[in-house]
Amino acid sequence: MPTKLSVNLNAIAMLRNRRDLPWPSVEGLGRIALQAGAYGLTVHPRPDQRHIRFSDLPVLRALIDDEFPAVEFNIEGYPTGEFIALCEAAAPEQVTLVPDDPSQATSDHGWDFRRHQSFLTDVVGRLKARGCRVSLFADGDGDGEAVAIARETGADRIELYTGPYGGCYDDPARALREIEGLKGTAEAAHAIGLGVNAGHDLTVGNLPLLLRHIPFIAEVSIGHGLTAEALEFGMAEAVRRFRRACGEAV
Repeated sequence: MPTKLSVNLNAIAMLRNRRDLPWPSVEGLGRIALQAGAYGLTVHPRPDQRHIRFSDLPVLRALIDDEFPAVEFNIEGYPTGEFIALCEAAAPEQVTLVPDDPSQATSDHGWDFRRHQSFLTDVVGRLKARGCRVSLFADGDGDGEAVAIARETGADRIELYTGPYGGCYDDPARALREIEGLKGTAEAAHAIGLGVNAGHDLTVGNLPLLLRHIPFIAEVSIGHGLTAEALEFGMAEAVRRFRRACGEAV
């Protein structure tokens, strides 16, 4: 089964927020992405609302419910009380928990599962009680013991942090070394029944190699690279290009 594509709309929202104007439309480009066959939409509402705004969440929820009921809404973020309340209101099919400090420009590491097991167990339980699938951001370092702790929190999936792999765009040998760590983490998760997602700095160019080594990745969440492609090819064609990179016949 091909890996599913979720389109992260944060970069679109960040461009919109450069002006006090409603364009580019986050809802409109989300619609185009779903019309082109994306499996879902991802957003990361940070406390300062520097890209996705809290007011975008009900709009995107309604877009999916009214026009694309078979696809999924994925909300990612650090689980503050405010974030959890946003998720409870928006009822996403999936919540991806990341260990970001609010001041970070972007996610850049996975959870320390040993240190945060109790905290994550409480949060995961609360979100699952509302019917959300929960995925936890994880480093691709091959640490099978850490993955086992992630499973003990009650999470359904991990999301492999692929930033270091994405940074190897000009170093094929290092890219293969990064894949080995990602593969070790993924296989440890797969062996104990955790689903595996992936995200961060994935591109049309580097996705196929990753998926050849880890073919059971269920979903990739892609924003920056897909938005860059959309500037060149348009959103619909960018989605189709990424779907082909995920193994779909488009």
